[in-house]
Amino acid sequence: HVQLVESGGGLVQAGGSLRLSCAASGRTFSNDHMGWFRQAPGKEREFVARINRSNIATYYADSVKGRFTISRDSAKNTVYLQMNSLKPEDTAVYYCAARPAASAEYVYWGQGTQVTVSS
Repeated sequence: HVQLVESGGGLVQAGGSLRLSCAASGRTFSNDHMGWFRQAPGKEREFVARINRSNIATYYADSVKGRFTISRDSAKNTVYLQMNSLKPEDTAVYYCAARPAASAEYVYWGQGTQVTVSS
């Protein structure tokens, strides 16, 4: 049974930090590209960050560049999203997802974790 389980969300004041974790199980994800997405109330889900299976290349949405950092620990099958200098507009449900190397789509998705940033 393949699972991605996010944790680390919560309520934080503007300017604060949170670190999200995504624990993967049920298969080896070391060859997958891993991504973080978010969906705010009334908005479509949007891309936040991605780390390639090489663990070298990372990509960020312009809105989070310089504030968020994606990383992975392949030994632990876990992906992280360090979020600093949080803003109220970062409030959303955050999802991690896995895209197998042979796929053009993210195939596996977590249930999401709520991040709320108060002003």
